[in-house]
Amino acid sequence: MPLSKALVRSRPLIVATSNPGKLREFGALLAALPFELHSLGELGIAPPEESGASFLENALLKARHAAAAALAAGFGAASEAGVAAIADDSGLEVDALGGAPGIFSARYAGVGADDAANNQKLLSALAGTPPECRGARYRCALVMVFAPSDAEPLIAEGIWEGFIVESPQGSGGFGYDPYFWLPDLGVTAAQLDPSDKNRLSHRGIAMRALRDQLAARERSASERSARDPLVRP
Repeated sequence: MPLSKALVRSRPLIVATSNPGKLREFGALLAALPFELHSLGELGIAPPEESGASFLENALLKARHAAAAALAAGFGAASEAGVAAIADDSGLEVDALGGAPGIFSARYAGVGADDAANNQKLLSALAGTPPECRGARYRCALVMVFAPSDAEPLIAEGIWEGFIVESPQGSGGFGYDPYFWLPDLGVTAAQLDPSDKNRLSHRGIAMRALRDQLAARERSASERSARDPLVRP
């Protein structure tokens, strides 16, 4: 069910990423929601160390860190709704590599490595692997908190299946997209129109699931407020 602005009051929302590609996708995926979006870079907040052992652990610590750092900086302190934060941790899992690069996808070739270096390491690791054994998936864990210590964060996951090809195709997207082949469509993720990618991708799948949870949460809060006017949604 689409969210209604009547259900959700406008509030600041920190998007816990400094990755320009992710930020563009989040902007498109969150465009219809009644939040004022702000990035970590805009607020001068450094990202935390991704010390989690899973995508979900990393997404949760990034969301809590963003909410806490924003409040500590005085951002949103005057808002009754407080500061919400949304974060994802996502990456590529390749079957022939035992699920690697996994949570290390963004730094597969080392801390500070760019997309070209990460992709080159991936191709080297898969050298000699036949096409039918190059199955892979993008996985996304998405978390939204409404306070740093939110005991009931919204959590959603999305998975996007594909294969890794040997040569890049397309100039869109970011990360491993030029090598992520979608057999049903006959294109790579980098060849998709941005709106199609947002509809099909792991992040888009997770976002739709999270939107459903958010609508249910806000609807429940509104019903409680209607029963007891002293309870704010």
